[in-house]
Amino acid sequence: MSDRRRWPASVYDHGADPDPRFSLANERTFLAWARTALALLAGAAALDALDLPLQDTVQALLAALLALAGLVTAATAWRTWARTERAMREGTPLPSNPTMVVVVAPIVVAGVVLAGASVLRGVG
Repeated sequence: MSDRRRWPASVYDHGADPDPRFSLANERTFLAWARTALALLAGAAALDALDLPLQDTVQALLAALLALAGLVTAATAWRTWARTERAMREGTPLPSNPTMVVVVAPIVVAGVVLAGASVLRGVG
């Protein structure tokens, strides 16, 4: 039943293989989270590199906020994939993912600050 070559053992040493379509869908979801993490990191790099009409401190804090959100998103992607795969193998309910707000909140903050800076630049 258990194939010792499959990693991570914390997932594959439990339960039985689910329908491959479900595992592949879970993998695609993981990859979507990974793309989101990369986009957040790219946004952080862009904020750090561009000369925007913001105070340097504000711009650096926004870049750091997006970079941190990207790191949390990457870690969440792995954790969510593993928890979901294990739940499917054990036939238990799929876990919820409350960390999605950690991804959305920094994007909203950065958007509000950048929109505000754009409006102020247009007025002044």
